[in-house]
Amino acid sequence: MQLSGVYVPLITPFDANGQVALPALEALTRHVLDEGASGIVVFGTTGEPASLSLAEQQSVLDVVSGVCRERSRPLIVGANTVQVAQTFARRAEVSAALALVPPFLRPGENGVVAHFEALAAASPVPLIVYHVPYRTGQPLSANALRRIAAIDNIIGIKYAVGGIDAGTVDFLADLPSGLAVLGGDDPFISPLLALGAHGGILASAHLATAAFAALAEAWRAGDVGRARALGHRLAPLSSALFAEPNPTVIKAVLHAQGRIPTPDVRLPLLPAAPASHDAALRCLAAVAQTEARRGSLVG
Repeated sequence: MQLSGVYVPLITPFDANGQVALPALEALTRHVLDEGASGIVVFGTTGEPASLSLAEQQSVLDVVSGVCRERSRPLIVGANTVQVAQTFARRAEVSAALALVPPFLRPGENGVVAHFEALAAASPVPLIVYHVPYRTGQPLSANALRRIAAIDNIIGIKYAVGGIDAGTVDFLADLPSGLAVLGGDDPFISPLLALGAHGGILASAHLATAAFAALAEAWRAGDVGRARALGHRLAPLSSALFAEPNPTVIKAVLHAQGRIPTPDVRLPLLPAAPASHDAALRCLAAVAQTEARRGSLVG
């Protein structure tokens, strides 16, 4: 499995009764795939998985896996334990598991490497390691990332260190063969692609999906002018969408577009403020206007 392009980590829409809005979820999955997303991620942070019951998680996975199977697109599912990863043996449509660097404990680099050796050996599907040190509390050097990349059954890293630092440059300057790097900090995705990342797992790509897909393709093809212009337009949109805890602003905008029945989130999240919602809509309109002049569609 070769990972590249833009993967959308789906929100979980809720209806007016607080239930998971499965028809809206199915329509949203189809829309982002039709607009150029390379694949789908479920049960990432954007999907509020900790707030979902086991029955709700099963329903979400059933709906999204059905669409991905129909479209022959990769489905990546969040799984941080051996027990969860092993359930995917019964689901042929699951292409890979997204596994977070162990949070809070800060086991050190050797502990993280040992954890992924055990998880990768037990998983029936390949792993994508999610490295996000400002959430987990566990930094990793470029050397540690290369040790992780050398583990059998690990095919990628979702890389989200909060920007572009010296470690990022070091890591991307000498990437292990066969490892895909997918950016996870949406406002910085363009410079990360410019440095050699293969794509991104981008919550922002619920909106302007075609433009984000075109950004990844432009950098891949070496169309620097097109890539820079897109990156300059999409970064403010991503910043606006992350002005409050994810996915509150994204849900507000999707609701304003009529694509999900409510903008609701579950505690401990609170709905986005109107000002944040309005700012994101203005950024989206600016991207749409520019792309429309080029003959593209932005949704």
